[in-house]
Amino acid sequence: MFRKILIANRGEIAVRIIRAARELGIATVAVYSKADKEALHTLLADEAVCIGPAKSTESYLNMNAVLSAAVLTGAEAIHPGFGFLSENSKFATMCEEVGIKFIGPSGAVMDLMGDKINARAQMIKANVPVIPGSDGEVHTPAEALAIAEKIGYPVMLKASAGGGGKGIRKVERAEDLVAAFESASTEAKAAFGNGAMYMERVIYPARHIEVQILADQHGHVVHLGERDCSLQRNNQKVLEESPSVAIGKTLRCQIGEAAVRAAQSVGYENAGTIEFLFDEGKREFYFMEMNTRVQVEHPITEFVTGIDIVKEQIKIAAGQELAFGQEDIHITGHAIECRINAENPAFNFAPSPGKISNLYLPSGGVGLRVDSAVYPGYTIPPYYDSMIAKIIVHGENRFDALMKMQRALYELEIDGVVTNTRFQMDLIANPNVIAGDYDTAFLMEKFLPAYQDKK
Repeated sequence: MFRKILIANRGEIAVRIIRAARELGIATVAVYSKADKEALHTLLADEAVCIGPAKSTESYLNMNAVLSAAVLTGAEAIHPGFGFLSENSKFATMCEEVGIKFIGPSGAVMDLMGDKINARAQMIKANVPVIPGSDGEVHTPAEALAIAEKIGYPVMLKASAGGGGKGIRKVERAEDLVAAFESASTEAKAAFGNGAMYMERVIYPARHIEVQILADQHGHVVHLGERDCSLQRNNQKVLEESPSVAIGKTLRCQIGEAAVRAAQSVGYENAGTIEFLFDEGKREFYFMEMNTRVQVEHPITEFVTGIDIVKEQIKIAAGQELAFGQEDIHITGHAIECRINAENPAFNFAPSPGKISNLYLPSGGVGLRVDSAVYPGYTIPPYYDSMIAKIIVHGENRFDALMKMQRALYELEIDGVVTNTRFQMDLIANPNVIAGDYDTAFLMEKFLPAYQDKK
């Protein structure tokens, strides 16, 4: 096992990793920007190293600064958390080159799954269902027209190297396809240096179902069930739950096995998530992408399985075998997570940084957990993501979990900054959400317009 690990992140995920490492008897090194000097992760870690100014490009994304801090402190491994450098293949390779273990998959696997055309081809090979679309790169507008004719409109044009919404176009009819193809390809070329495009049929609305997998260095791969992440605003998840109410036992088995095949086919190592779109009408699921890191919403899977995913990540990286097989994993009860952000729902969810004057995080009772990195007197800096806490509950059944979440949100008090707590309370009280009757379109197209009209 490692003696010391460095956490290349900030906020609640950095705190979460420090806690897991401490329980494993591992010393921790925090890195921080000048804006995060008073942040909780710097106070909790055994050592803390300042790696640059407030801007993340000059601190948390500065690969050389992070690696220098690891070498300087004698850290044997680096845990990247999520965001920042967590899916940067160059960084994973650099760690390898200097003899520091990157707690995640190899740079080669990240590259394979990061290129969406390659990932799609890989999944077809592994017998994982993919969204109907082009077999590989679409080279010309004429080729795009022929494929669209075959798979049916609406279609989605996507850049192979895409990310951040660049190089993506939704096309409803043939007349618009040529112009959309050319502009998306040009945009992708400018943003990523790669104008390669592929095409898929639009599956919308659908359910966003993701499956958590763990894979060790000895060829063992297991899945830890699924999470339903369909409640999204501008493609950002707002609330997640596990298991999904939309799928039954047979489908759960099928989607889990498909996720395991996906991970096995690329020789995956560590924790990862396979994301699927589920067409409720047709009862079919399709591979969307693979996230090669721990997810924000991992605690709900921990609640329903009893498995500590972050500890498993560290153990896998240290070369240990998984201590359990698929037959040992059981989904018990129901878990829900609400993301609490410092943002103002009344002003289009604008970030709301500032000083927390008073704070009470909900506690007590069975099946409640709060992952956070804020404390009274802490100033939330304006430079980073607005998420400040995650409220996670676990109940015997879904209704029990919803009631527990309602209680927890009611107890939560944060003064000094505006948060989305009230918005989350209204969301879980919505009849559709109570019934589990929602998809990826629900929050943006039905709930939000009605919510804003009321305000």
